[in-house]
Amino acid sequence: MAPAASTAAAARGLGPRLMTGSTVPVTVMLAALFVIWMLAAIPMNADRVSMQFDRQDVSPTVTDFVTATWTLDRAVLPTPIQVGREIVDSTYGVMMSRFRGWDRAVDRLLNHQRSLLFHIRVTLESTLVGFVIGTGLGILLAIGIVHVRTLERSLMPWVIASQTVPILAIAPIIVVLLGNLGLTGTLPKAIISAYLSFFPVTIGMVKGLRAPDPLQLDLMHTYSASRGQTLAKLRWPSSIAFLFPSLKVGIALSLVGAIVAELPTGAQAGIGARLLAGSYYGDMPALWAAIVASALMAMLLIGLVSLAERLVAAARGGRI
Repeated sequence: MAPAASTAAAARGLGPRLMTGSTVPVTVMLAALFVIWMLAAIPMNADRVSMQFDRQDVSPTVTDFVTATWTLDRAVLPTPIQVGREIVDSTYGVMMSRFRGWDRAVDRLLNHQRSLLFHIRVTLESTLVGFVIGTGLGILLAIGIVHVRTLERSLMPWVIASQTVPILAIAPIIVVLLGNLGLTGTLPKAIISAYLSFFPVTIGMVKGLRAPDPLQLDLMHTYSASRGQTLAKLRWPSSIAFLFPSLKVGIALSLVGAIVAELPTGAQAGIGARLLAGSYYGDMPALWAAIVASALMAMLLIGLVSLAERLVAAARGGRI
């Protein structure tokens, strides 16, 4: 096939691949969200813009009025452009201010109170520690529930009931109690993250460990396999397909728990602290930048879990 013909064929095949994949739908949704956000900023900021023009005794045109709602300093709803500028200022701007070499610039980026990445790092530490604790606890509970009938009847209702308690109600209690015991910093927030993340892992693993066919279990009994051997050779491989979807939910809930743990305690660092500061001082771009940062963190963490899922699937011959 000639190079021109092969190039044309590749171009024709690219269109269907984009349409059937996630690139085009995600792009369309982001574009729609951008347009809706920009349009929503007009009525949300209209009153403040009207007051400004009234004080200046100016009759603006429609274009001037709309432009003013999109560039208002103390906007009720900042535009995506203003939020993006705040993200750049709180990362690149902080890093490059008082530039005295890249080592100090990176140090400011990761450790300066004004840096958004500093707050992301603090929240990420609590999220990951809580996720590890919650995942381990969820797997252990699931194994116990599957193998011990008494635990299923006595523990499972409490596992479900634990998620009916508002996390905002118990977060300050946990932080204060652990603080009185001398446990401060990452651990109290991680425990709250674990409190939210263990539930989907427990439920998913219980279902996964019970996924093997009864005939397969009978075959293991025929081979005189112990419970440990049955778990390792049959139940655990069958549960992998249920584990990773649970982990994706768990990592997102762990992030929520870490942020919520920072809200009622007046934390000085973390995404929750950034949200509190933005709300208290009326700095809406900073508040929305923290919200966008938390959404991007969730996407990244879920993406890492998906990557681990694909690696495990490849190691198991694609069976997941």
